[in-house]
Amino acid sequence: MTKTNTKGKKVAVVVGATSKWQSDGRNTMLAHGKHLDDSELPVGVRWGVGGAIAQKFAQEGFFVVLTTRSTSNASALAEAIAQQGGDCTIVELDLSSEASVKAAFATIRADAGDPDVLIYNAGYLEGRDLPPDQELLEYISVEMFDTAQHIASRGPFLVAKEVLPAMRKKGEGSFFFSNNSKSLRGKKRYTGESLYYPRVMMRTLAQVLTEEYSELGVHVANVVIDGTIDSPGTRALPKVQNRPELVMNPMKIADAFYYLHTQDRSVWTHELQLTPFSTKPSY
Repeated sequence: MTKTNTKGKKVAVVVGATSKWQSDGRNTMLAHGKHLDDSELPVGVRWGVGGAIAQKFAQEGFFVVLTTRSTSNASALAEAIAQQGGDCTIVELDLSSEASVKAAFATIRADAGDPDVLIYNAGYLEGRDLPPDQELLEYISVEMFDTAQHIASRGPFLVAKEVLPAMRKKGEGSFFFSNNSKSLRGKKRYTGESLYYPRVMMRTLAQVLTEEYSELGVHVANVVIDGTIDSPGTRALPKVQNRPELVMNPMKIADAFYYLHTQDRSVWTHELQLTPFSTKPSY
């Protein structure tokens, strides 16, 4: 799907616009062994945080760029945004490839324009399928670690190099990280969890970019999403069905990202932690 920003709208780029837990996502298949029917779910939760953020910014009048490894992953989300009266386009992006990152942002600049907002929401499942007797680091393959590093630290570094120069020259823009509680400190990986050690590096990068670019007019923030996000795949998990109060509404998470973007410069937030009322915040 290729559309251009013919109306001259401000541009919001969502890196990782879909969810591993969407109806046909990789985690959904891993956990449930099949695709799920999401027709009864609110459209705002069908594609997790990335999809909710994309819909929110489109509803607020932005031209939204959905990046994903394969166009088909985001086609239903793009159709939903169009049905809501929004404008968007899909750009394929492989964060493990510097050439792919460069090509994707060249396309974005040509078809949409320089991003006014960049939300880095990329995820991965490496490590999640290891059995209970392989929780320790010695069982993590180098390939798994490399993928986690590519998505959690090298990827956002490459993306930042593509978008921050234009924001700096303009003297404004937002660069937000969608992160999780494992970014707060190094923690053991338990069975069923992804290899999230490198998320600490993502948080560190957000802190570095805050120090480097905030005074130049660029708002950088690390958003710690501290809980289970509602989506087709997570909603079907027994723990969520037994305790629905644990689930986080992605539409409300999207509201938080938009709130950050619209903050007055005199009161910028650089780290925001979102936790369900029923659980203790991670630290």
